Amino acid sequence: QVQLVESGGGAVQAGGSLRLSCTTSGRTINSLTMAWFRQAPGKEREFVAGIAWIGGRTRYADSVKGRFTISRDVAKNTLSLQTDSLKPEDAAVYYCAARTPGFNSEVRDDYDYWGQGTQVTVSS
Repeated sequence: QVQLVESGGGAVQAGGSLRLSCTTSGRTINSLTMAWFRQAPGKEREFVAGIAWIGGRTRYADSVKGRFTISRDVAKNTLSLQTDSLKPEDAAVYYCAARTPGFNSEVRDDYDYWGQGTQVTVSS
């Protein structure tokens, strides 16, 4: 069983940065395809960024390209999301997700494991 625990959320002003982390246990992080999703009040949970288990290939939602960076630290078994140039529309609960080896999907239902989420608030 895979357990995911997010941290690093908080409140920032527009233009600021946060680094979100997802500590993983139960499997090594490089045996999982992992992703970040987010959900704002009244909206569907949406894909933000993902990293494939083989080769670490990354993909991003158009809305965050050039501002967010997903990465993984195999030694620490931790997934990270560096969020820069934050905008008010980035405010949401951010979730870490993992799936057993598979392609780098943007579809929520393709992921088997989820963390509890971490809140990001961006003021204008």
